[in-house]
Amino acid sequence: MKSMTGFGYAEIQDGKVHLTADLKSYNNRYLDLIVNIPPPLNPLEPAIREKIQGRLKRGRVELYLRMRELEEDLTILIDGEAARGYAEKLRALGKDLALKDELGYSHILNLEGVVRTDKKRDLDLLGEKVGLILDRALDELTASREREGESTGRDIFAQLDLVERSLDSIRGYAPGVEEKVRQTLSEKFREVVGDGAEESRILQEIASYLVRYDINEEISRLDSHISAFRAIASEEEGVGKKLDFLCQEMNREINTIGSKTPQVEVSRLVVEMKDGMEKIREQLRNVE
Repeated sequence: MKSMTGFGYAEIQDGKVHLTADLKSYNNRYLDLIVNIPPPLNPLEPAIREKIQGRLKRGRVELYLRMRELEEDLTILIDGEAARGYAEKLRALGKDLALKDELGYSHILNLEGVVRTDKKRDLDLLGEKVGLILDRALDELTASREREGESTGRDIFAQLDLVERSLDSIRGYAPGVEEKVRQTLSEKFREVVGDGAEESRILQEIASYLVRYDINEEISRLDSHISAFRAIASEEEGVGKKLDFLCQEMNREINTIGSKTPQVEVSRLVVEMKDGMEKIREQLRNVE
C-alpha cells in the first residue's frame, strides 16, 4: 500500500551542466502531472511525462527541473546588414537634428538584432542526464510514499479489525435476534387472533416475517468483503480505487444489518462499524 503524499529530490553535475529535480506528490483522484522545466529542455517534456506515468498511477505530481550550464558552446553572430541600416538611420537623424555626437559601436551593438548568440546543446546527451536524475528522484519519491503508506495502512487495518470484531459480535447476537422476533410476532398474532389460531398458520406467517429480519446473508457478504479488502490491500500498487469501491459495498451491508435489526446491542455495534468505515474511507483518499 502506497500513499499519494511524498517528496523526492536528486541532482547531478559534470563539467558542463548542473541539474536538480524536485518531485512532490499529493492525493488526487487521478494522475495529474505538473511539469516545470527550463525552455531549452522543452523538447524532452513528452519523454519526461512518459517516465513519470510509468512509475506512478495516481496523485497530483509536481516536477521542478532546473538546469545551470557550467560550460557553453556559444557562437556569436553579428548581423552586418542590420548594423549598417541602424548606422544610416542614426546618421540621418543626427544630421536632421544637428547633433554633434559621434556615432560609435556602443550605439549600435545594443540595438535589437545586431548581435545574436547561438548556443549548441546536445539534446540526446541532456536527455540521458535528465532520465538519470528523474529515476533517482522517482526512487526517493516512491520510498517516501511507501513509508507514508505503511503508516496509513496501520491506521486502516486497525479500523478494519474493529469492524471485524463488531461483526463477530453481531454474528453471536443473530440467533437471539431471530428468536426475539419470533417470540414477539407469535405473541402479537395470538393477541389478534386468540388461542384458537392454528399453530401451523402462525408459524407460516412468522417465517414470512423472519425473512425481513434475517441478517445472516448480510453477515456472510460483509465477512467476504473484509477478506477481499485484506487481499486487495496486499497487492503491489493501484489499490486505492478498488478498496474505496469495496468500502461502498461494505457500508451497504452494514446499513442493511442496521435497518433489519431492532436489537439495541446490534444497533450499537452497527454504529461502531459505520464509524470505523468512515475513518477507513478518509484514509483511503490518500492511498494510490
